[in-house]
Amino acid sequence: MNTHRRRCKPRWYRPLLFTLSLIFTLIFGLEPGGETWAKVSPLSGVIGIENLDSSRYPINQALYVTMRDGVKVAIDIWLPKQLNPGEKIPTLMRMDRYWRSLGIMGYFPEFDPNYPEAQLANNAGYALVLVDARGTGSSFGTQIYPWSPDEIQDYGEIVDWIIAQPWSNGKVGSYGTSYAGNATEFLGRLNHPAVQAIAPRFNDFDPYTQLAFPGGIFNEWFVRRWSENNRQLDANDANFVCLMEQLEGAICDAMKVVITGAKPVDADRDGTLQAEALRDRTANLDVYQAAQTITYRDDRYGTTGVTLPAFSPYRFQEEISQSQIPIFSIASWLDAGTANGAISRFLTYRNPQKVVIGAWNHGGTEDASPYQPADLSPDPPLYEQIEELLEFFDTYLKDDSSRPPITREIRYYTMVEDQWKTTPVWPPQGIVSQSWYFGEDNSLTQSAPQTEAGRDEYAVNFEATTGTHNRWHTKAGGKDVIYNNRAREDQKLLTYTSNPLFEAMEITGHPVVTFYVSSTVDDGAFYVYLEDIDEQGDVIYVTEGQLRSLHRQISPNNPPYAVFGPYHSFARQDGQPQVPGEIMELSFDLLPTSVLIQKGHRLRLAIAGHDADTFARYPAQGNATLTLYRNAIYPSHIDLPIMTPK
Repeated sequence: MNTHRRRCKPRWYRPLLFTLSLIFTLIFGLEPGGETWAKVSPLSGVIGIENLDSSRYPINQALYVTMRDGVKVAIDIWLPKQLNPGEKIPTLMRMDRYWRSLGIMGYFPEFDPNYPEAQLANNAGYALVLVDARGTGSSFGTQIYPWSPDEIQDYGEIVDWIIAQPWSNGKVGSYGTSYAGNATEFLGRLNHPAVQAIAPRFNDFDPYTQLAFPGGIFNEWFVRRWSENNRQLDANDANFVCLMEQLEGAICDAMKVVITGAKPVDADRDGTLQAEALRDRTANLDVYQAAQTITYRDDRYGTTGVTLPAFSPYRFQEEISQSQIPIFSIASWLDAGTANGAISRFLTYRNPQKVVIGAWNHGGTEDASPYQPADLSPDPPLYEQIEELLEFFDTYLKDDSSRPPITREIRYYTMVEDQWKTTPVWPPQGIVSQSWYFGEDNSLTQSAPQTEAGRDEYAVNFEATTGTHNRWHTKAGGKDVIYNNRAREDQKLLTYTSNPLFEAMEITGHPVVTFYVSSTVDDGAFYVYLEDIDEQGDVIYVTEGQLRSLHRQISPNNPPYAVFGPYHSFARQDGQPQVPGEIMELSFDLLPTSVLIQKGHRLRLAIAGHDADTFARYPAQGNATLTLYRNAIYPSHIDLPIMTPK
């Protein structure tokens, strides 16, 4: 099946790596074997404690920068050991709400968890500046909601501060994963002349449809988990590290002995300033509580007075496009809706763009292909991903760079075939739409139904689940994405299965499903899973799509950004409550993928009414029976984007 194999990591690898490295370093001054950024990259050099020449800049400083309104924002500055006064270098900047760094008992720069990342940046010729968003970490202020206008304006003022430093060459690039990725994209909208390249990684172009409410269905598990994590962070609770690294017992206790919480600034030796900053946290937004007020995209988010589009990157497409800032974005077929967002951004913004879409977990540290074993190292390895990121910044930030500017392209990975491909357009050239119909005896066929009869009943199983290691759970902490054999789970669902394929089939793009259904209740969520069944009968997850029936109306208006398949506005004016017994047409796109279905395998569509470990339940109580229609009047089907043979 695979043209090459990559190294498998033991299941305990990721949670213990950071802990063991830190404890060994603190206690013994040693560094155990492991794949940290510093050890795997040829750019990293040798980690070691050096006595600095007093005529040089300190390699690490933590300090406050005061904003226009008096709020003090905490930053860390990492400079190359060999940097002398008078030398000028570009700066890489990362802004986050999850603590820019950890407070370590008995602090030395070499003990800082960001030291490997700083070594990579510094050895590549960059200063590194890390920022606690206002209202988080050791920064003062309040986070009234994520990526507020004040927060984004802060980042512009941090850039002003950077380029005023004697070591700055006046050029800044920004990067970040997840929340930090959105912060990076928002920095681009400021059109600051010093910000010359940005790299948002695994972030959410449209937080409503691609994470919090995909298909208008509340992602209850993630939003609750995110809210709980934020609460612990904002209380400066060191238990957060144990939670995120999945540590328990003695090893968690040992972790909390050396970790004091968020890293304070250097001048705050007794913690007085940090304690003062923490008092502002009580007014920070509870994101889960605020989400309870949302059904439609245009609903107000809690008591903030704004809607989710107010802090969605797509809303600022004109400002970002006008900036013409080069963008290097990274996403995954298996990380919530990040691939959807990356492709939409590519087609919506006019900027020079390079997009890379792999089969990874959130953050790109694990291979997430359902065709590969769990805990497999990513393809390409993390150090190659970092090298490519640094090469992108070299192009635009180095005064002596001879690298050509990027062109508009998407590089994507096709699972099973294990090949990387590049296209300047989306969908790629050669893609055609192929229709497969729901047939009698739970078949999936290319023959359209000819009779006016044909329907199937399904009693919704509200215990059905895609598990706790799915594409949505990886967003909270970046754990591996694991879809086990779904044969048993499919027994809880309504399925339609094809005959064995006569030849291999590449599916690349957005499948679009259209089906006709009635229900015995007045609300419902509909999930469609595209699956691959091998010769042994193992059922392999490929991708999914979902839609709450309330949002089924297809809008005649132009969408706010490039979408794929029917456009659902999710606006209140387009809400269409479900009427028991009424036949509804549901048409929506599945999340994009690229996969080779092998000859002899069978395709399957599995339809569910709930995903118990992730999403809210519709209706909240009671049972529901669905009737799915599949006949000449109501030809339920899926349109698959198929790559034609070359």
